Amino acid sequence: MQVWSVFDPEFKPYGKVLTGYDTAALRSAMAAIPLPEEGTAYEPGIPALEATDVFPALRDRAYGGMPIQLGMCWGRNRKLNCLEYHRDSELNIGEGDFILLLAKQEEITDGSLDTAAVKAFRAPAGAVVEVYATTLHYAPCHTDEETGFRVAVALPLGTNTPKPAIREKDPEDRLLRARNKWLLAHPDAPEAGDGAWIGLRGENIDLG
Repeated sequence: MQVWSVFDPEFKPYGKVLTGYDTAALRSAMAAIPLPEEGTAYEPGIPALEATDVFPALRDRAYGGMPIQLGMCWGRNRKLNCLEYHRDSELNIGEGDFILLLAKQEEITDGSLDTAAVKAFRAPAGAVVEVYATTLHYAPCHTDEETGFRVAVALPLGTNTPKPAIREKDPEDRLLRARNKWLLAHPDAPEAGDGAWIGLRGENIDLG
């Protein structure tokens, strides 16, 4: 599978790289958190990351003063498994290099998306990568199995916490997996066996 850079023109429909942020202290705080023994882990907000100087800068500049959380996704991963989206942009900052598997929300038809539409983009360590609200994404992929990946994730406060109790009145309601999180799972993904909406058809992309 071809892997583009987030600095390539091909990335423009999916997001952009923000400048003027010092992420050195954030990367150090991320590096101090051990990798899980297997798979990936995710926490919506991590106090050690939110205590770094870049947190208020992301809140006040990137999100225009809106309340945000700064957590992390980390571990080892080379598979697509799922795609999700939010009602707002997400910021990703890697402790090291990482790869994002992305598609467009507009490519969903009747709650389903062909994984042939997915593209891969590599981001360098420390870059502040904005992933647009209309961009489908999920857990990053590592570029080195030994070191895995650690990617800080900034989102509006409360995102990815337990979802509200709703009655389905619109087809999109089937995709609601957590607060401000709509998700499509591949049939082979663990999430599919845990009640997630099965909305990905085709190959479960594996960069391994």
